[in-house]
Amino acid sequence: MPIIKSAKKRQEVAIRNNERNKSERSELATVIKKFKTAVANKDVELAEKLLPETFSKIDEEVSKGIIHKNKANNKKAGLSVELTKLKAELKK
Repeated sequence: MPIIKSAKKRQEVAIRNNERNKSERSELATVIKKFKTAVANKDVELAEKLLPETFSKIDEEVSKGIIHKNKANNKKAGLSVELTKLKAELKK
């Protein structure tokens, strides 16, 4: 337990920020899961609709500092590949 007043305040702020970040990461996971479910169900139309929304949410998390820029780019690339593979699979 901190004794100094400023240290106590920093601890409170850190806890509050941690809870907010946890909530944001959970929302991001939900959005990604919706997209992956659409891909798994081979629903190209829904997946194409959800892709820009998912990218937007990922970019939002980067701007808030929740996830790193490189991790976001890696995620976006992976999601794009999944959609591309689904389209190629359905064309056959």
